[in-house]
Amino acid sequence: MPTSAELRERLIRNFKDAPRERFLRPPRYDSETASMTKGTAARQMGASFDIVAPGQQSCPYHFHHAEEEMFIVIQGQGTLRVAGERLPIKAGDVITIPAGPDYPHHIINTSDAPLHYLSISTHKEPEICVYPDSGKVGSFAPGLRLLQRREAGLDYWDGEP
Repeated sequence: MPTSAELRERLIRNFKDAPRERFLRPPRYDSETASMTKGTAARQMGASFDIVAPGQQSCPYHFHHAEEEMFIVIQGQGTLRVAGERLPIKAGDVITIPAGPDYPHHIINTSDAPLHYLSISTHKEPEICVYPDSGKVGSFAPGLRLLQRREAGLDYWDGEP
């Protein structure tokens, strides 16, 4: 039987106390993120706490073929770019994004204060992620991380005898 300290370590994270990593790629990307599920007992879902700097975003416009995502805005306001539209978001909003090409998305901090939100997703593998603005496609599975331009694909029979 696990102790209460072991259970706490496996099951509980506090987004206010979690160590954060900064991701900076000027001119558009500046965010801090803390994994809420790394090292926990979770196997089918992931979560992170994200802080996006004013006027910045945390990731490119994209959609997933397998994973669903949810974003819970904790503090601040910004813009959800989704399906070619721009929707205002604010603290208290819960955003659900189903898998598939109908809902490419990303969150942009269009305010002059930091934007704080929780990102929650299913962990389905393998995953194919498409980036409409850049024409990239990513394939992700255990031991595989492949990104390429959509038009750079090979013929199915290339290199086969």
